[in-house]
Amino acid sequence: MNIPPHPAQRQSLTGARLRKHADFQRAYAASRKRQSASMSWFLAPQQSAYPGAAPPPGPRVGLTTGKVLGKAHERNRIKRRMREALRRHVDLLPVGFDLIFHPRRNVLTIEFAQLEREIVRILEQARDEAARSPKRNSKLSAPKARVTPAP
Repeated sequence: MNIPPHPAQRQSLTGARLRKHADFQRAYAASRKRQSASMSWFLAPQQSAYPGAAPPPGPRVGLTTGKVLGKAHERNRIKRRMREALRRHVDLLPVGFDLIFHPRRNVLTIEFAQLEREIVRILEQARDEAARSPKRNSKLSAPKARVTPAP
């Protein structure tokens, strides 16, 4: 029997998915829309649910499919294909950011390898943008206390 020395570790999107409507709304409000060949996407810095709450533990991704994309079984297939492509590259998600994908209808018909390449390209663009943006809750970017000399 040929057993590989180290079994492949299965990556998962379990803790890295946006699920609540309020989280989607916060991300939309804090980001701008970007376009690619078969989808549009939003990148926003993570925010806690309410003041004083702990920020989310890691990067998160959300998928939305509107009724304009087709019947329920078509929308579900689009989401399954995108989740699988994202699962394979979950390590590329930008840390400290939420990423939302709005696929177009052609995601149903394009080759999976092409869809995966496009998602990887978007994830790399998102990581580059995240690296360029100022960190929100970082001690390095916090305003320093101003000391005024005594008269």
